[in-house]
Amino acid sequence: MTSYALIGAAGYIAPRHLKAMKETGGALRIAYDINDSVGIMDSHFPDAAFFTEFEQFENHVHGLRRAGTPIDYVSICSPNYLHKAHMGFSLRMGADAICEKPLVLEPSEIDELAALEAETGRRINTILQLRLHPAIVALRDKVRAGDPDKIYDVDLGYFTSRGAWYHASWKGLTHKSGGIATNIGVHFYDMLSFIFGPNTANIVHHRGPDASAGYLEFERARVRWVLSINRDHLPAHTPAGQTTHRSITVDGEEIEFSGGFTDLHTASYQNILDGGGYGLDVVRPSIELVSHIRTAPLEPGKSEQHPDIAKVLG
Repeated sequence: MTSYALIGAAGYIAPRHLKAMKETGGALRIAYDINDSVGIMDSHFPDAAFFTEFEQFENHVHGLRRAGTPIDYVSICSPNYLHKAHMGFSLRMGADAICEKPLVLEPSEIDELAALEAETGRRINTILQLRLHPAIVALRDKVRAGDPDKIYDVDLGYFTSRGAWYHASWKGLTHKSGGIATNIGVHFYDMLSFIFGPNTANIVHHRGPDASAGYLEFERARVRWVLSINRDHLPAHTPAGQTTHRSITVDGEEIEFSGGFTDLHTASYQNILDGGGYGLDVVRPSIELVSHIRTAPLEPGKSEQHPDIAKVLG
């Protein structure tokens, strides 16, 4: 039975990891979070040890290793800026890592982690669940089977309302979360490169604490994009009472992939256990892309803007 430790057990995404561990036949041995609102663990692994002090968690992991029952994987659901340190801990403890996106905030951190992989012989896996979604895989296959010279026109709009708590938390601090494009957009950019090939152009139209927008080119696509957590930015055509609007169109055709989205962590875990998984080389392009969005000069007049950008720009 695969043995797991979990860092960030009280976080929003942790329940999906707990479910994935259980559904793939694994066992959570120990978990850690500075917060103790982790009752969800009882629904999956009621006998798992839990600590709110990292030193106690670390000592317990050492104890398991000394007893000949080491942890196989450390699953990491901690705040973005802590991912690198927690992956480093995992590898040095002799375990592989399964880390939520964004894997890291800066491309240089990938180089440091690659050196640590070589030093320890352990592996880092990241969760890029959209690569496993049947609708996304089908679109990628359609693009690959089609005219190799065709360039697709894509619009990506993601509006997901967040309250004042967001800005008061680590998510509202760019140096901890990476900003809007990194925190809520990185897996969409990875999805686009998965379907349409390498990124070749990256222009930023807007960058703020609650929204970001720009224009991207990939080998096979031109992409206008906008992301926002401000409910006032919801497009006028959003149904009344709806607080989230997500739209991805390819040549004017809507791509629907809401169904099954929450089950893809289990598929991600199974993929890792089967010897697949997505490592550092796979994640590097999307980290480079969002790092550029975070620091690039704003060029609102260059290239086409997303059609729903008007409210964002005021």
